[in-house]
Amino acid sequence: MRILFSSLAVFLLYSHLPAQAAEADYRFDKSGISRAVLENYLLRSVTLTDLLPPPGFENDGAFSGKEDDLRLIRNIRPKFIGRAVYRWGREETLADPRFSEGAKQIVTKIHEIDPDVVLQACLFEIVTQRVERVPVPGWVFEAFGLPVEQRNFQYEKMLATNGKFVNHWDNLASVPDITQQETKLWFLYLSGFYLDVGCEAFHLGQIELIGMNDPVREHWIELIKRLREVAGQKARRGWVLLDAHTPHGGMVVDGKSLLDFNSFPLRIKEIPENPRDAKLEVGYIDAIFGRSHGCITPSGWKCDSLPYLVEFDNFGMSRTPGESTVDSHFIWGYDEISWYSLQDEEYRKDWLKYANSWVRETDPNGFLQMPVGRVVTTGRGQRPRFRANTISDAVPEGMNLEETIKEIWR
Repeated sequence: MRILFSSLAVFLLYSHLPAQAAEADYRFDKSGISRAVLENYLLRSVTLTDLLPPPGFENDGAFSGKEDDLRLIRNIRPKFIGRAVYRWGREETLADPRFSEGAKQIVTKIHEIDPDVVLQACLFEIVTQRVERVPVPGWVFEAFGLPVEQRNFQYEKMLATNGKFVNHWDNLASVPDITQQETKLWFLYLSGFYLDVGCEAFHLGQIELIGMNDPVREHWIELIKRLREVAGQKARRGWVLLDAHTPHGGMVVDGKSLLDFNSFPLRIKEIPENPRDAKLEVGYIDAIFGRSHGCITPSGWKCDSLPYLVEFDNFGMSRTPGESTVDSHFIWGYDEISWYSLQDEEYRKDWLKYANSWVRETDPNGFLQMPVGRVVTTGRGQRPRFRANTISDAVPEGMNLEETIKEIWR
């Protein structure tokens, strides 16, 4: 049976769920964010990668129709836009003022549509030698109480002295070690750059890789303390929302979370008897459902389980795309968003409704981040983009998911 989840079954699954209040609260300030407001944002979250970089500065290659993404935002009204800007390599572009100025212009357009929207940047688990083309601003040294120097960032000083994860991604492309002072300087610089652009949230990537030599989070605590201090000065509302991929259920030290919320991939499971079908399941591989730790949050409120987002992850495809890869991070040989992009339109719509309902019913602390824009790897051309946009001349490759997302949120 190709369509595992019929439209009727999906309707019955989610139709009884309470609708979000018409006048939801999205207010927060430098004192923090309440659980109710945080969850209002997570309820209307999307992934829309590379939204903010201007032409020529996109991380994953140029794409047309960005104005149509602004139309989409006006139509579906997301409140939290994930992965809107980041660098995976190409660090030298940050030193070009055209990047920041162009990104600010796009942020202004978004906030003219809705001033409550939170835009997320990413501080990822990669640094390349090209970082040496970026000057270290004086304020970064001062934030750590260090003498101001006239120099650029130093790639070698960000690497683990024991060689762990050096050249992990490619030659001269490594995982930065959070215990190295230069790494903390770099991440604080990135934070300041993205705050100046207008971002109010940071995804800290794979914290266990970056924290390879920081088992008790001592160095993470130091960086996050400095980051929040800078946010108090630079952020639009004086507060920054932090999350990361948390394979062990959180980033909690002495009962206190360093993060405002957790995030993790969906971890979609194949259904072998139904080729190309898949489902969600508690306990599958390292899925986060039911495993988000309780804590005292950075805003001061207590919870038995920290709210979290689950997203359609992207990481490539297996050596046997299209074939079963049971008990693997791949689904039928593809990463999550690539598998999803290859389904037919009705299946995509039904599966999105199913996934949203399943997450909310299975663990009320979990929220599905809607797939609106993300790079896919399907072997069909050069890293095309998944785009939820309604098909039009501006975005002929659109997936026609806008109205489905609006229906789910309604």
